[in-house]
Amino acid sequence: MDISKIKFDDKGLVPVIAQDYKDGTVLMLAYMNKESLQKTLESKEMVYWSRSRKVLWHKGDTSGHIQKVKELYYDCDGDALVAKIEQVGDIACHTGNRSCFFNKLI
Repeated sequence: MDISKIKFDDKGLVPVIAQDYKDGTVLMLAYMNKESLQKTLESKEMVYWSRSRKVLWHKGDTSGHIQKVKELYYDCDGDALVAKIEQVGDIACHTGNRSCFFNKLI
């Protein structure tokens, strides 16, 4: 992947949606900077940028619930990513839920 096509925002970040590659469930939304994107491409495991801690965050380092990259796409504008992943342990959310999107509005 040519990361020069990715448009990072004024904070150097791009949003990325992690989606289960088997059933399409949206598991989480996080952010990447250039370094985390490069590390993700090299390792084939998701590495994000933690906006709160301001550090690289290799998903699963503490929980063991890593995310193995199957496919990685950027949108038509180059300002958002979708990662189709294999969620090891089947838990993506820090709350212990499979997906971070479990709060229903309607």
